[in-house]
Amino acid sequence: MLEEIEIEEPVAAARFTADGGDALEQHLARICAEVCAGVQEIIPAGSLDGLLLGGGYGRGEGGVLSTRDGEKPYNDMEFYVFVRGSTILAERLYREALRKLGHDLEPYAGLEVEFKIVNQRTLEKSPTTMFFHDLVCGHHRIFGGADLLAGASHQSDGQAIPIHEATRLLMNRCSGLLFSLERLEWSTFTHEDSDFVGRNCAKAELALGDAVLVVHGQYRHSVSERARLLEELSVADGVPHFPEIVQLHRRGTEFKLHPLCSTESREVLQARVDAIRGIARDIFLWIESRRLGCIFSSVKAYATSVVDKCPETGAWRNTLVNIKGFGLSAFSAQPFRYPRRRLLETLPLLLWLPNLMHDLKISAHLARRLQKPFTDFASAVAAYTELWHRFQ
Repeated sequence: MLEEIEIEEPVAAARFTADGGDALEQHLARICAEVCAGVQEIIPAGSLDGLLLGGGYGRGEGGVLSTRDGEKPYNDMEFYVFVRGSTILAERLYREALRKLGHDLEPYAGLEVEFKIVNQRTLEKSPTTMFFHDLVCGHHRIFGGADLLAGASHQSDGQAIPIHEATRLLMNRCSGLLFSLERLEWSTFTHEDSDFVGRNCAKAELALGDAVLVVHGQYRHSVSERARLLEELSVADGVPHFPEIVQLHRRGTEFKLHPLCSTESREVLQARVDAIRGIARDIFLWIESRRLGCIFSSVKAYATSVVDKCPETGAWRNTLVNIKGFGLSAFSAQPFRYPRRRLLETLPLLLWLPNLMHDLKISAHLARRLQKPFTDFASAVAAYTELWHRFQ
C-alpha cells in the first residue's frame, strides 16, 4: 500500500536530511504521505487545519544512520496535528487513534512516529519557547494552508527565547545522563544499553552549547547554524569550560546529523558520562545563578535553597496543577510553586551528589519532592522518572 501512495509536491520538494541519499529521502516522504492519509481518516475535514513534520527531519537535518544495508533513519518523526477548537477535546477524541497510527507505522518506518495535537491559537498566544521556535522556523508542511503559522511570527525570534528555556533544556538532557548513570549500574549491560547511554551523552553534549546560546540570545533552529554561532561566541562574561563545551557541541552536532549506534564498553561510557556531567554541573549552576539572581556555591546549596525555581509561572495556575497532580497532599509542600521545581530540586542531588542520599536531611528532602518512598539509588531514579514524565 505504501508504494502506491502519490506523494504531494510540498513533501517531495524539500529535503529531510542534510546529505542523505535518494532512497532514504523517498522512504521518509512515503512515511509522511502515509501519515497524512491516516490523519485525514481519523480527524474530520472540518476539524483538521493542517499537518506539519517538525523535529530534525522537519528542519532538513534529520539523522542519517549508515548500516550494511544502506542508509536508515535514526531520529523520531514528530508530527504536529493542527485542529480547530479545543485541543483538550481533540486529545480525548483522537489521541488514542493517532497513537495507534504511529505504532502501526513504526515497523515500516524504522523509527518512532509521534503526534502532538496543537492549534493556531496555541502558537499565537504562547510566549516564545525553544519548542515552538524550532517548529515555526523549520518544518515540512504536509497538509494545510500556507497561512497556518501566520500568527506565530514572534516564535521565530531566537533572541526572545527566555533563559528558563535553557534551564529546562539542561534539566531534560541531564535527566538523560541520570538515566544513563543508573543503567550503567545494571548487572547486565547489553548493546541496546550501550546505544542508550551513547545517545544520551550526545544529546547532553549538544545541549550544553545550546543552553549557552540561549543565554546569549543566539539560539537558532538549525543545528548547523548553532554550531557556527557557538564557535564565534565571545566568552567575555566567563562561561565555564567554554572551550570544552564548543568541542562537545561539535561532537553532538555530528551525532545529530550522522548518528552511530554505540558499542562502547560500560567502562568507557562511564568515563564519558562522568566527564560530561562534571561540565554540566558547572554550567547548570552558572545559568541558574544568572537566571535567579543568586549565587549558588554548590549543588546542595541550589537544591535545598528556598528560592522559587520557576518564577515565570503564576501562583494560581501552579496551585491547580499541583492539586491535579498530587491531590490535597500538594498543600503540604508549597502548592503555589510550579511542580517542575520538584525536578530541579532533586535532579542535581541524584546526578551530582548521589552519596548524599544516605544523609537523613537530604533523604527527607528527596522524599518530599519526589512524593514517593525510595530505598536506594535505583528506586529514587524510578520515582524521579515518573515525576519527570509528568512535568518535564
